Parts: sequence; structure tokens; C-alpha cells
Amino acid sequence: MSLDFYQDRPHSCSYLEGRLARNIYPDPLRPLTNALYSQLIQHGFRRSGDHVYRPFCPACDACVPVRIDVSQFHPNRSQRRCLRHNQDIEINVQPAVFNEEHYDLYQRYLAHRHAGGGMDNPSKETYLQFLTSHWSDTAFIEFRLQSKVVAVAITDFVHDAASAFYTFFDPTMQQRGLGTFAILKQIELAQRQNLSWLYLGYWIGDSPKMRYKSRFAALQQFDGQWRKFDKKALNNQ
Repeated sequence: MSLDFYQDRPHSCSYLEGRLARNIYPDPLRPLTNALYSQLIQHGFRRSGDHVYRPFCPACDACVPVRIDVSQFHPNRSQRRCLRHNQDIEINVQPAVFNEEHYDLYQRYLAHRHAGGGMDNPSKETYLQFLTSHWSDTAFIEFRLQSKVVAVAITDFVHDAASAFYTFFDPTMQQRGLGTFAILKQIELAQRQNLSWLYLGYWIGDSPKMRYKSRFAALQQFDGQWRKFDKKALNNQ
């Protein structure tokens, strides 16, 4: 069955200051399912709540979809150190439902990382609307240190892959590298489940918040087809 796509109006880019952005969306009258999303994510699409989109900016191609080939991934020296440093953290896979402890951590994380950005005063409703979906296969992976939740990684599961949707963590524990640790553990989870890929969303070379993704080995980029990630070529575009 064919699928129509629609483009929105130009709006301020949420990644790069001073730029305009546009997205394309699948037909809103076509019910979304996890099976359909499993196909769309292979073509660079991303979930936000119940909605699925892909950047489609006429004058910019800074948003590069990336994924890790988990069968080929090996942590580098810094990532091995991160794993050792956090080996005292307990990891539990939880259903994607409201949890007051998760919500309190999310509020503290946004207040520290996104102060004044419009996300730093979430309600319980906007929290769930952003992180969860009625149709996706989503889990909340919680990281506990001495029974206290210090990080939560929201992970979607699609055909033959996992997708690292969003991670928030205790902003007072930056020395532990909890964001990196969460990705490493999602890679391990995908490996244990015999999945092929971990999708990381978009790499954006000019955005410090998105640039970290190129530090992971076995990275692939999508530019009409999936190929080995080439940071040097992207930086020269």
C-alpha cells in the first residue's frame, strides 16, 4: 500500500539557532502502527510522541539519520572506562507508564539542561505526550544507584532494531557520563535480543548536543541508503 507524505510550514529550527526548518510527515489519516514505524525509521524518520516526522529542509541537510550496527560495535577506551565507572548502577526495564520518580528526575534534568527553552516546565500530560505513544513498543529503562533513579532511557523497539528515543539523568552526576552509559547499555540490550541496529536519531555536526553520536563505533548514516558514517565528508559539505 502506498503512503502519502505532507510537509509543514517553515518554522524556527530547534537544533540550529537562526535557521528555518521544515519536516515531512506521513499521511495523518493513515493510522500509525509499530510495523509501519519499523519501515519509516529505516528511511530516516523519527518519533515524537504519537507523531512521526523527518527533517526536509530545502537549503539544509545538517540532520543526518544515524544508527549503530550492534554486531560490529566495540566500545573505545573512554567508553570502557565509562562502563567500569558505572558498574555499581542497577538497570531495570520498565513499562512506558507514568512514574512519579521518573517525572521528578525529568523535571530536574530539563531545568538544568534546557532552562528557558520552553521545555523546562513540563506537566505530567506533556511529559507523557512527548515520551510515550499509543502505538509504539516502548520501554523505560531505569538506572538506579543505591535504590535512587539516576537516569531513564526511553527506548523504542521496532523490527530488528531498537531506537534510543530520549535519555534524561541526574544533572549533578555529569562526571559519570550517564548519557553515554545509557547508549552503551541500550547497545548491549539490542545485542542480547539479537537485534541488528540501534537507531540514534539525527547527528548534527554544528549542534554540540547532537554531535556526540559520532563517538560511537560501527556508525552508519542515511542519505537515501545506509552507508558507513563519514564525518569528514559531512563536515566538508
